[in-house]
Amino acid sequence: MVVGAAVLDGGRLLAARRSAPPALAGRWELPGGKLEPGETPEEGLVRELREELGVEVEPLARIPGEWTLKPGYVLRVWTVRLVAGEPRPLEDHDELRWLTPDRVDEVDWLDQDRPAVAEVVRMLRRLAL
Repeated sequence: MVVGAAVLDGGRLLAARRSAPPALAGRWELPGGKLEPGETPEEGLVRELREELGVEVEPLARIPGEWTLKPGYVLRVWTVRLVAGEPRPLEDHDELRWLTPDRVDEVDWLDQDRPAVAEVVRMLRRLAL
């Protein structure tokens, strides 16, 4: 399983631009990565965001659905709250952007992230009412 994080802060969603591998470089994603043996999805999210972005997060809720990445790998996404640190691209990314719901289409999301991003946008818009 691959876990992705919809990092939320002040009604905004964090997007991360891939720097590797070459086939994905330049496209945007929800940060995260593969689980390690014996790790829960929530533990994996915390570890991955510490490694990739240098932040501490608290997993909140799983976004409904899962998306096939390649044979044997599925993506599941959780909303997370920043607990400590300012996100910076440390590993696998070269740029980060905070996007409001009306600006999420300004970046070229990886195809498998698009359904989760759309769900997060719906959620953020409901909360803003």
